[in-house]
Amino acid sequence: MSSRFCEMINIQYPIIQGGMAWIAEASLASAVSNAGGLGIIAAANAPIDYIRNEIRKTKELTNKPFGVNIMLLSPNADEIAKMVCEEGVRVVTTGAGNPGKYMEMWKAHGIKVIPVVPSVAIAKRMERYGADAIIAEGTESGGHVGEITTMVLVPQVVDAVKVPVIAAGGIADGRGIAASFMLGAEGVQVGTRFLTTYECTVHQNYKQKILKASDIDTVVTGRSTGHPVRVLRNQLSRKYQELDKRNAPQEEIEALGQGALPLAARDGDMDNGSVMSGQIAALVKKEESCQDMINEMFDEAQKLLGGKIWAN
Repeated sequence: MSSRFCEMINIQYPIIQGGMAWIAEASLASAVSNAGGLGIIAAANAPIDYIRNEIRKTKELTNKPFGVNIMLLSPNADEIAKMVCEEGVRVVTTGAGNPGKYMEMWKAHGIKVIPVVPSVAIAKRMERYGADAIIAEGTESGGHVGEITTMVLVPQVVDAVKVPVIAAGGIADGRGIAASFMLGAEGVQVGTRFLTTYECTVHQNYKQKILKASDIDTVVTGRSTGHPVRVLRNQLSRKYQELDKRNAPQEEIEALGQGALPLAARDGDMDNGSVMSGQIAALVKKEESCQDMINEMFDEAQKLLGGKIWAN
């Protein structure tokens, strides 16, 4: 089950667990890495000491590679960028900003850098900056989204760059993995399906909302701010849509979302919390271990691809 991406990171399966803020921490990241994928700790806006502690916990739980996702618009991005070097993190995925100013430092510490991109132009720019691989994320994904679908974006990014491309957005089973490889990807990033794994510590109410979701249950909010976010419909999403319709000031929209993600992920408030999820939620049918989930997905993908996942 080889690809350039697997060889680069030294993992068994070409799958990255999405860096889901307030959700992706040591328990989930270590379980994914132990199962043969690349587990990710989400830094988001969390305190630096909290992230450092999660990195150290993960090292105690696995001896396999894992990474940290850094949201570059975060006010503590500079601190986290330095801290991952101090802690010997092997992989960094980035989003919401330009990692260029950190590249030299990260490369000097042997860190593989994999930015998440929503367009071909940004993918090419990231390759010029020295990205080791590119995550091409379609609008089907949960959380912050772009405008281009995964099926359209991935082959164009594959054609535009020489580094391995990881497909993300709308992938929840072996069919999605097989389709991604047929589009030229050399790996996948999966977020929503990991939410219902046993090792994911997100609130049980959140898991149940994913398991009960239908194909039309997600909505994109905050388009007027320039930072759209895909979530499952609830009272909060309806309030967002009302603000968007009347072109409310950006400050008012941002105030509505203050603390909304941990309210859902940690406290289980499914009415007033931000329940981030990809459009693929309706394909998520059960709770299971990360190992069983990854094995099932890649068994199905290999059958569909004639028994082989190949390197581009």
